[in-house]
Amino acid sequence: MMPRCSVQSTDAQFFQSINGLQQLAESHRFKAWFLDQFGVLHDGKQPYPGAISTLRKLANSGAKMVIISNSSRRSSTTLEKLRSLGFDPSLFVGAITSGELTHQSLQRRDDDWFAALGKSCIHMTWTARGAISLEGLGLQVVENVQDAEFILAHGTEALGHPSGDAVPMKLEELESILEQCAAKHIPMVVANPDFVTVEARALSVMPGTLAAKYEELGGEVKWMGKPDKIIYKSAMALVGVDPVDSIAVGDSLHHDIKGANAAAIQSVLITGGIHATELGLGSFADEADLSSVQALASKYDAYPSYVLPAFTW
Repeated sequence: MMPRCSVQSTDAQFFQSINGLQQLAESHRFKAWFLDQFGVLHDGKQPYPGAISTLRKLANSGAKMVIISNSSRRSSTTLEKLRSLGFDPSLFVGAITSGELTHQSLQRRDDDWFAALGKSCIHMTWTARGAISLEGLGLQVVENVQDAEFILAHGTEALGHPSGDAVPMKLEELESILEQCAAKHIPMVVANPDFVTVEARALSVMPGTLAAKYEELGGEVKWMGKPDKIIYKSAMALVGVDPVDSIAVGDSLHHDIKGANAAAIQSVLITGGIHATELGLGSFADEADLSSVQALASKYDAYPSYVLPAFTW
């Protein structure tokens, strides 16, 4: 029996509502699948029901899968995290994270913007989530804004110390430092452009919130992940496909879907992720009202090709 499929349209914007990925996978329309992780495969603590088996079935259908994630961490760390949650990393061609792109750009300095950054930075990072290593980048972490040439935003919990330690700070304290940095007109690199992420059904503040605040203050920000199409282009290059052969699956209209739109690829919106509360969803796999999805898509100016309650087959 084929999954139910309905179409919602407003003006020129269309999406199909489906209740599983089987129909898309078995059509073999897409060679490459670019999958977000938080809010799609897991909630940061455990896999969503059916996600592990759905991945396996997707792989068996011949799909080449790549994790694309606005994670501050490097690709290898991301795959290890998935392994620890029970996923099989061998099912993926690889992973591309905003943290990996940031690390490579800071290491290579092969474009004019990164070449001009300098080496001393204010480092905003994590504590409870685990520190981010800057090994191999030749950076000097400083505490004094007057000594900084740029801001590197990996996290929202702490300020990096020259010793390598991280000093826990509240979001308001980090924003106060940003005000000092804005007055000095130093640029920011944000290694995780997400504003929030799903964590065990709650929403946690991500570095994109700091970056948006910095832009409000007049600061210059280099956004290193979704919705910028850089991460989609990297994923397509990794698999060796064109946009027409690619589809992205994510739970964020602003990041996953808007980025897919920018990269001219098809997309699947998982409604049970970060928009669950906005859509009035109370529990896993609840179906969203299609008119509510359309209104939210219009609000974010981000339009999925397909809408699905959860990452299920």
